[in-house]
Formats: sequence, structure tokens, C-alpha cells
Amino acid sequence: MARILLIGGHGKVALLAEPLLIADGHQVTAVFRNPEHESEVAVTGATPLVADVETLTTRELADLVRAHDAVVWSAGAGGGSPKRTYAVDRDAAIRSVDAAVAAGVRRYVMVSYFGARTKHGVDPEHPFFAYAEAKAAADEHLRRSGLDWTVLGPGTLTSDPPTGRIDVTATESGTVSRADVADVIATALRQTATVGRTIRFSSGLTPIAVALT
Repeated sequence: MARILLIGGHGKVALLAEPLLIADGHQVTAVFRNPEHESEVAVTGATPLVADVETLTTRELADLVRAHDAVVWSAGAGGGSPKRTYAVDRDAAIRSVDAAVAAGVRRYVMVSYFGARTKHGVDPEHPFFAYAEAKAAADEHLRRSGLDWTVLGPGTLTSDPPTGRIDVTATESGTVSRADVADVIATALRQTATVGRTIRFSSGLTPIAVALT
């Protein structure tokens, strides 16, 4: 059993991941900023924690992280202005990594996206550019943090039912259900073989537990 702090706890993937983590015997604290979402989070079995990571300092985030054994980042600005995208997907994510370091919480799982990389090739004029830049910076900061990190890079998300199977060998992004991404999060926390790895995946034929080994 581990105590897991899941940041972005009201997201569509997080709401699917929380019951899986609870079923694995973990204690899950789900962080989200809108108090109106408390009941939706609580029904998953997670403990709701209303906090706005966009405004919390590294020290304040460290206070949240300290009582836990692992951090899962599944938060995001959800599009909109580049300013807020950088504030959440880059700056707040980086502060959360630094907070984990400061708190001595070594395990950290970052939910990113398939194409995230420093040389992402997105045109600076494209609306997606800010997100691509932000995620690349946050992922790279985590890799250099010294933590026991895993970066998950799912393909384009769908609302399809779970299949329990993925493909981690594809060189181009496909689609993958949010339910399978949730399963990958839970499985990554079970398997020490995922530490120090960037795992890009889409729907496939390999059982998730086998694909992550």
C-alpha cells in the first residue's frame, strides 16, 4: 500500500485511475481546484483535496506532497491561453517535481502525451505550440530531478471502453482510451521496471502489465 497524491484529481483520466489505485490498496489524495467537484471525486474512493496548484509555491506544494509516498501528475490547463498553459503545464508541474524532491518523496509519475519532446516540431504559430513547449520542459525537468520517475506518453485520448491492451512500440501516435491510460498509471506504480522510463503508447494487442515490463 502506498499513499498517492494525484494532482489533477478531477480530470477524466484521474477519475478513472482513482478507483483502480484504491482497488490496489493505495490511499489516494486527489488534488483539484474547484470545490464543486468534491462529491464527484469522493465517490471514486479518493480523498478530495481542494487546492490550486497554479498558485501554490514550491514550499506549499511540498507540504502537500510530504505525507505521501508517490506523486501522479495528471493536471493540465485544458487549452485556452498560452499564458495559463505555461503556468500550469510547465511551471506548476516543475514546482511539483521540486516539491517532491524537497519533501523526499521519490516516486513520481508524469502523464504527458505521445509527441512530447524538446524537438517537438510544432510551429510556433500553431495553437498547440505552448502546450508542446510546456510539456517538453516539465518532462525534461522530471528526468533530471533524481527522482524515481516515469513519463507516460499516451496517444490521442478517446472515451472508448477499456481494452487492457496497448502498444509501446509504435513510432507514431495512435489513439488510446482514457480508461486504458488510467490502467497504465496504476500498473506503472506497481512495476519498478517503469522507473526511469518514458513510455509512449497507443491502443494495441499487448496486455498492459506485459507491455510495461
